[in-house]
Amino acid sequence: MFRVTARQILAIAFASALFAAGLVFVFDRYGSRLLQQSGSAAFTETPVPGITSPSVASDEQNNIEVYRALSPGVVLITSVSSSDSFFDAGEREGTGSGSVIDAEGHILTNNHVVAGAQRLTVSFGDKTFPARPVGVDPDTDLAVIKVDAPREMLKPVPFGDSDRVVVGQKVLAIGNPFGFARTLTTGVISGLQRPIRARNGRLIEGALQTDASINPGNSGGPLLDTSGRIIGINTLIYSPSGGSSGVGFAIPVSIAKRIVPQLITDGAVVRPRLGIVPFNVGNIQARLPVTEGVGIYQVNPNSAAAAAGLKGLQQDETGEVVLGDIIVGVDGEKIANGDDLYRVLDKHHTNDVVQVEIFRDGRRVRVPVRLIQDRGAGRRRLDE
Repeated sequence: MFRVTARQILAIAFASALFAAGLVFVFDRYGSRLLQQSGSAAFTETPVPGITSPSVASDEQNNIEVYRALSPGVVLITSVSSSDSFFDAGEREGTGSGSVIDAEGHILTNNHVVAGAQRLTVSFGDKTFPARPVGVDPDTDLAVIKVDAPREMLKPVPFGDSDRVVVGQKVLAIGNPFGFARTLTTGVISGLQRPIRARNGRLIEGALQTDASINPGNSGGPLLDTSGRIIGINTLIYSPSGGSSGVGFAIPVSIAKRIVPQLITDGAVVRPRLGIVPFNVGNIQARLPVTEGVGIYQVNPNSAAAAAGLKGLQQDETGEVVLGDIIVGVDGEKIANGDDLYRVLDKHHTNDVVQVEIFRDGRRVRVPVRLIQDRGAGRRRLDE
């Protein structure tokens, strides 16, 4: 049995707290992969009216046609929240962008655009309407809100295929940078499979990198291909100066396709958990039996980990604290840290059985774990 000192316990506890705070729900994975396709126009593959085939249109003509056809479906979102700061009391206002995705008034945007809002409004050019949240997913920084606007004003922006995107292809961004409504910028895909982090610290894999100008206020707006389809949701910029530096990132629409139906139906994404308080072994400056992996600080009661017999820190009969299990692999894939574990579990469903390889008592052991839904992670309507 590997015993740890009081100093090591404190180091593990401190690292666990930082890790848990930085990677909220680090062991969640996406729920149903077999979601029913929405009947909304955003999920159809019919040609976008008014856009000539990019193979025969000039670059200028394509810019004009894409903007003319799709900009009516791109909205300005204004969120009003209360500030509790002693130095900044009162209301705080923020703006972002969003895309109409169906004729019922559902709008896709970033979670950080609407997070904490007490009031939401959506502007279609010169007309503004109140909106309400429908579902949010902080782990992918996506959200769906709903506006009760006249049906003739709701012009859905169709979804494309981010899996077919290649570096060098032309893209167009429509949004509301600095509040300037329905601004068009163009560029190319500069890189693929970029790992970025949501504001809760969760890793978002596969982001699209673009040099199309993206600035504050573009968040939540569409990154479009030359056929006028959403291939990404503009989310963040890399900017030491605070302005556009030609390095912007968009969440691939493949992620949105997967979770939007759940956000509309359930208000949240259903994810199973292992149910542990974790820490990254590599972050601990202490003598541990392995140099990489995800250690278990504590196993939550009634969790998948508890049912499988996984162990956290314990006390032996003499009162000494004994190191718990360290996860080093899942289904044959190496687990070096929490991001690895999240990536592997993302491939599974509730009730799947995964083979978790752990380091315990000086040897590697495989333990089957049946993933279960986390209590309270199902239906969570924001307006209930």
